[in-house]
Amino acid sequence: MTDDARTDQTPKSYRPIDSKGFRDFIARGWGPVDRTVTVPDGLAEAAAEHRRKLAAALPGRRIAIAAGRAPVRSNDTDYLFRADSDFVWLTGCQAEGSVLVLSGDGDATLYLRETAGPDEADFFANARDGELWIGPVPGLKDWSDALQIACRPIEELPAAVRGAVPFILSVPGVEPLLDALVRTSPTDGNSLRQTLAELRRIKDDWELDQLREAVAASVQAFGDVASELPEAIRGGGERWLQGTFDRRARTAGNGVGYASIVAAGNHAPVLHWVRNDGPVNEGDVILLDAGVETRTLYTADVTRTFPATGEYTAAQRQVHDLVHKAQLASLDAVQVGAPYRAFQYEALRVLAEGLRDWGLLDVSLDELLGPDGQQHRRYIVCGTGHYIGLDVHDCDASRPEAYFAGTIEAGMALAVEPGLYFHPNDETVPPELRGIGIRIEDNVVVHSDRLEILTEDLPITTDGLEQWTRSQLARK
Repeated sequence: MTDDARTDQTPKSYRPIDSKGFRDFIARGWGPVDRTVTVPDGLAEAAAEHRRKLAAALPGRRIAIAAGRAPVRSNDTDYLFRADSDFVWLTGCQAEGSVLVLSGDGDATLYLRETAGPDEADFFANARDGELWIGPVPGLKDWSDALQIACRPIEELPAAVRGAVPFILSVPGVEPLLDALVRTSPTDGNSLRQTLAELRRIKDDWELDQLREAVAASVQAFGDVASELPEAIRGGGERWLQGTFDRRARTAGNGVGYASIVAAGNHAPVLHWVRNDGPVNEGDVILLDAGVETRTLYTADVTRTFPATGEYTAAQRQVHDLVHKAQLASLDAVQVGAPYRAFQYEALRVLAEGLRDWGLLDVSLDELLGPDGQQHRRYIVCGTGHYIGLDVHDCDASRPEAYFAGTIEAGMALAVEPGLYFHPNDETVPPELRGIGIRIEDNVVVHSDRLEILTEDLPITTDGLEQWTRSQLARK
């Protein structure tokens, strides 16, 4: 057989996009599709109030902020998209590639990609965005109806960020199109982020309800994890427990609010143990630091350290009891008007005093807590609290005087999380303490007359956690 004959018999491949028959056929015969955007009650109103606050804080400024895009995971696959927190706070929208523009007088317009219809190539040829590939995609009217905000095609964005107003505030690095459009305009992304962070420190009632929902789902997920401890011990290990929490988070909300820490045994002292690939053994404590993120993207941040078989060892109980004492002192210090650092100082003071009483530190308490001491921080090198909200470490762009050097105000939502971490190879502690890590983390809301502990349904004492663990084990 000749080469020419072989070539003639080779099957030919045709691209549907180039075929008139395919293009004509795929463009017709489609019934209606439900593209309704469902949002919780109060979201649109809350977002409108947030925009009003931003416009009042930056009067006369034209502002543009983008939702962002999903980062590439590998080659032609992306991570799941999660919209920029500031953008969500201002809009309630989670549409990838969308941009909010606030005019100098505070009027808002949301610029989005309009849904491609069956007669457009993007409908069937765009594997990333086309409806034939990813399912129904809300259009401009759908978003406008849900969010009560004017929506325009993204193609009109260039005109919106140019014109009579000679300056614009945007955040670079989030949306390439917006970056390109405002490159020649005076911008101050740090100033915009800072203003938004400081506005977001005080949560309104709608936001607090989102956090309550996130915590309630997280408490449920903690129970799910404890009930699966026998399977983890049988061989599923930390991965099994992580999957258990993640399943509840994905069912009850958007997913996890951050990379879950599932640290058993010697992994518990590792502050950011997110590998979660170790075994779970009888006699271990499990340090579980995890939070459910709601579908509106508000996240809880909860930690409990509980015994794998329902009973602490004497050494584990000793460490846990000291951390519990520090937690109570820390919570007592969270009060309106108190310095933000006060609750962190109280936690560290109790821990330093306890470590000194155990004989682990041979210097005075005054030296330990002074600027040239701090030896106790070897066993708690991290902080003991932070804001929570749309980000697990919320409002980090705030100025120091509005955060760490500021005061506590009503409406703030905080995570309070003292702990002690004795690494297995730390020869400064007796052998029985090595490999023990204990953290207690509560989520709280500051009110003018009280402290609301959102995580109160999870016990924090050793006796309470033993009883809770055994009750969860009995579910199986």
